[in-house]
Amino acid sequence: MTSVNPRFFMNLSSSLTTLDLFESVLRGRFPNSIFRFPNLKTFGLGGLGGEENLTIDLPSSNWSSPLQNLHLIGMDCGGRLPESIGDLKSLQFLSLDSCNLEGSIPASIGNLSQLTSLYFYDNNLSGQIPSSLANLTQLTFLGLSNNQFSGPIPFHASRFSKLIYLDLAYNLLNGTLPPSLFTLPLLETLRLNHNQLEGQINQFQQNSLEELNLSNNRLQGSIPNSIANLVNLSYLDLSSNHLSDLVVADMFSALQNLESISLSQNNLSLRVNVHANFTLPKLTDFDLSSCNLSKFPNFLRHSDALQSLLLSKNSIHGNIPKWIWEKDYLGVLDLSHNNLEGKIPNCLPKSLSVLNLQDNNFDGNIPFWFTESCELENLNLHGNQMDGLLPRSLVNCSWLEVLDIGNNNINDTFPHWLESLPQLQVLVLRSNKFHGFVDSTKEGPSFPNLRILDLSSNYFVGALPIRYIENFNAMMDTHSDDSSPEYMTMSNGSYQYSLVVIIKGLEYELQRILTIFTSIDLSENKFEGEIPDVIGKLSSLKGLNLSHNNLTGPISQSLGNLTNLEWLDLSFNELVGEIPDELVSLTELSKLNLSNNHLVGRIPQGKQFNTFGNDSYEGNLGLCGFPLSKSCDENGTQPSSFREKDESWRFGWRVVVLGYGCGVVFGLLMGYHVFRTGKPKWFVSLFDGRLSQSGRKMRKARRVVPRRS
Repeated sequence: MTSVNPRFFMNLSSSLTTLDLFESVLRGRFPNSIFRFPNLKTFGLGGLGGEENLTIDLPSSNWSSPLQNLHLIGMDCGGRLPESIGDLKSLQFLSLDSCNLEGSIPASIGNLSQLTSLYFYDNNLSGQIPSSLANLTQLTFLGLSNNQFSGPIPFHASRFSKLIYLDLAYNLLNGTLPPSLFTLPLLETLRLNHNQLEGQINQFQQNSLEELNLSNNRLQGSIPNSIANLVNLSYLDLSSNHLSDLVVADMFSALQNLESISLSQNNLSLRVNVHANFTLPKLTDFDLSSCNLSKFPNFLRHSDALQSLLLSKNSIHGNIPKWIWEKDYLGVLDLSHNNLEGKIPNCLPKSLSVLNLQDNNFDGNIPFWFTESCELENLNLHGNQMDGLLPRSLVNCSWLEVLDIGNNNINDTFPHWLESLPQLQVLVLRSNKFHGFVDSTKEGPSFPNLRILDLSSNYFVGALPIRYIENFNAMMDTHSDDSSPEYMTMSNGSYQYSLVVIIKGLEYELQRILTIFTSIDLSENKFEGEIPDVIGKLSSLKGLNLSHNNLTGPISQSLGNLTNLEWLDLSFNELVGEIPDELVSLTELSKLNLSNNHLVGRIPQGKQFNTFGNDSYEGNLGLCGFPLSKSCDENGTQPSSFREKDESWRFGWRVVVLGYGCGVVFGLLMGYHVFRTGKPKWFVSLFDGRLSQSGRKMRKARRVVPRRS
């Protein structure tokens, strides 16, 4: 429907019985006199989407008594639910989803004795779920998820004998699971995930359940054996709890309708009978990450519908069975953090979107099997022993968002050919043997969506990649919605990406990647030249690490534009000049490392700079002022003796005059020797030798232990 003035409907008040305006383009305030129409039985409004705003105030009195069905979605309903909602004694269906409701549910809701369906999804309702709900004996559907309800679940099974659907997920509910929940004879869907529920899972005394989701709580104890009686069960998620004990895989043999199962992130140990001959023919999603597995579940061999197989963080060893690679519909394969070995086969499932083999012992070349029909969105081979070249056929994977081959032995030049991939957001080549120049050789967009770039601990040379930096559009976008953080997932949202990153000098594995997270790490290479001003345009950047290179010149003042920057590491370079005062404006900065350069002058003061210690500046003999113990003179510089000492580090190829009188002759002879043979051996051994040896030890250590900024 096109845009309509809501007052148009006021002329129909006397005869109107049904008004369904779903997905209509209405704007402004809808008159709440609609609720006083004498014959109105059904009213539906909302589902607009887009930027149109529509508000309607729920009346505090004089509701239409014949109203039986009320469904409002995605609008502003004016705050709290009025007590008068309990006056709608004929109401059978009540759904107020995403209506900006807040406060508690009034106890008068218990007056709606004819109610069969009640939904308050995606609001800001809080307090305890009223015990008066027990009066709604006709209730078959109850959905209160995505609110802030707290306290225990008030439940009396004898009062809800007709309940089919119960969804209380994503709240703050605590206490134990009411035993009566497991006795409801008609219950098909039970969603209590993402709460704070404790205690044990009771034995099931009915077999009508089709969906059971108790994930992300604090449940303890073992999985009840009676779960094997839920023969209609198609979806089971008990992940992210504190469940323990031994689970025998045969428990699930009778669940022939099972399509999805997740037991990950518990303290369970799954025992798989190698001679088990059962199969789960309808199974599509299988997640037993962190379940102390030592071998592949062989009963999956004939689950031909399998689409997602997650077995990360177990102790599985040996080769990947051939039958896994033969699954025609397999889209997600996560075998990361195991003890697997061997080579990756050339023939993989064509439907594969995610391949995560991080932290195993795979070796050999990365296969050249990426065809034009490649559907890969995430390829993670981080932390293996892969060698050879990076296959050029990866350019066929036009949907690729994440490429992480860090911590391998790949020996290649920078993969310029990846710059045309339109979806690439994360590129990690850290700790390999990449070499050569990095900057782009062509005009036009390059890596337009790249948000995370890690080229650290390689052998790249030349200037910093200015042309690429100029095209990092995703790092220039500061737009974000802090109220609803989003994470990187597969295009269908079924798998959240993880990533190993260096943050403030320490290695972390991000279990989820915020879409607003952006960082550049070019440390431990052989880059040279000055820091380009264009870096200052990357306004959304969270972290920048250019340490352990051969960068020269001053620190670019443009870095002061990176107002979202949380860590900055420029240590172990050849930077000169003063620290720009513009850096004081970086109010998000919590880690700064400018050590071991040739910086001079007064250290800027104020804001975050008042929180940094000596280690942020050590190895710069020309710096003075807080937090250093060396004071500055009236001109804001160090006393001359310190400046001269700092200048001595810029020895370069200059002649050193060692004395006067006859010493001048010795000095001239030394100068002649310098120009003829290079640096004097005593200087090399005493200074360069120590620094190089120290640097080598440090770089070698930094590859195997957490790095220090």
